[in-house]
Amino acid sequence: MTLAALLIMMGILLHGRAAPLSAARLSRAQQTDAAATLDFEFFRTQVQPIFLKRRKGLARCYVCHSQGTAFRLQPLSSGSASWNETESRRNFEATLPFVVPGKPLASRLLTMPLAADAGGVAFHPGGKHWSSQDDPEWQTLAAWLRGTK
Repeated sequence: MTLAALLIMMGILLHGRAAPLSAARLSRAQQTDAAATLDFEFFRTQVQPIFLKRRKGLARCYVCHSQGTAFRLQPLSSGSASWNETESRRNFEATLPFVVPGKPLASRLLTMPLAADAGGVAFHPGGKHWSSQDDPEWQTLAAWLRGTK
């Protein structure tokens, strides 16, 4: 069993439910509306690098979210440090079930890694990446959801 799977199971046992929002909970129409509302280029150039950023004491988002989680990023091509256009489009689509355009605090992509006392959820298997909504990375994701281009 992977460490990520073990941590997810611990979260289920401790909280009585799985933390990630199921992709099935958003209708295809809602996902299509979100895709039309959110700017792909902003996602590709500003949001995706956050998923690859190394963090002291924590794994990169990519480490867990390229395997074994409901929010699944594309594997990086061998020897590549970032995603190509096709992979980026797939990553963009993979985020849609976890975001609500215009509502950062209703979006699991932003609340899972955010400290609970800052408006995040109680448990994230990968740890809390942001202690505040003022964190520049959190602000970048929130700007994307608010329609910044």
